[in-house]
Amino acid sequence: MSTSTGTGWVQLRQQTRSLETQTDNLFHTYSRLASSQNIPPKPTEEEQKTEDQIQDLLDRRQTLISQLSRLLDSESVLTASALKQNNLSRHREILHEHQQTLSRLRGAIHDARAKANLLSSVRSDIDAYRSQQRPEAAEAEYMLDERARIDRSHGVADSVLSQAYAVNEQFGIQRETLGNINRRIVGAASQVPGINTLIGRIGAKKRRDGLILGGFIAFCMLMLLYFM
Repeated sequence: MSTSTGTGWVQLRQQTRSLETQTDNLFHTYSRLASSQNIPPKPTEEEQKTEDQIQDLLDRRQTLISQLSRLLDSESVLTASALKQNNLSRHREILHEHQQTLSRLRGAIHDARAKANLLSSVRSDIDAYRSQQRPEAAEAEYMLDERARIDRSHGVADSVLSQAYAVNEQFGIQRETLGNINRRIVGAASQVPGINTLIGRIGAKKRRDGLILGGFIAFCMLMLLYFM
């Protein structure tokens, strides 16, 4: 009798621990649904299925714990160990914690869904009020938004123009600086003997080369027209 009782105790405890593990895994999924930012207005199939599975596991664990308790009560005082009593108490504590967790998550999902539905209803009422009851206010709000967009566009254009004017001013300053440098170079070169003559010869050579190049190009064009 003692051997069969011990075997039954071990099997029931193994089943209980297995169901506790399955419950923990389902709680992970159910808590993720409870913490979702965009909770649907009605329970989804996954949510309802997970909740039903958790409730079924809790009920089965309650049945197993009752069987363990009856099995322990059937043993004599001498054979019933303190370890078994502690194990049974621990299973009851875990079951109670999981029951409270299910109740808490279920309430959190219900509150979040009610809040989301209330906000959605309020937004719908506001939109309906704006579009139906006060069309002139909606039009005025639209015109104000458009005016704000235009003002922002003008601000961007003014900024671009200011930058363009600043760049143009910098170019003017640079041209003036380069002109002063050129005048200084020419003035300094005019004071060196023979520089003006050399510069004149270089300029004359460039003009002569330009005339020769121009004549050659004109000759080539005439020959091209002739053979066409």
